[in-house]
Amino acid sequence: MSDVVAALLLALAAENAELREQLASAQDMLVETAIDAGNMHALVEAIRTERDAWREEAERLGRKVLRIG
Repeated sequence: MSDVVAALLLALAAENAELREQLASAQDMLVETAIDAGNMHALVEAIRTERDAWREEAERLGRKVLRIG
């Protein structure tokens, strides 16, 4: 094997290792983003549930006031 071919293979191996490292980092970030998105979705659902409960309570109290008044 010539020195040029050996140098080329070494350069390709180094670039491959760097790209694998970047891919692993990107995959970690995607997993973290997916977890954050799931947490945000759960929070939004909890807020909507709370909002709906407050609306129902306000409507119930409004009907009560109309019956009394």
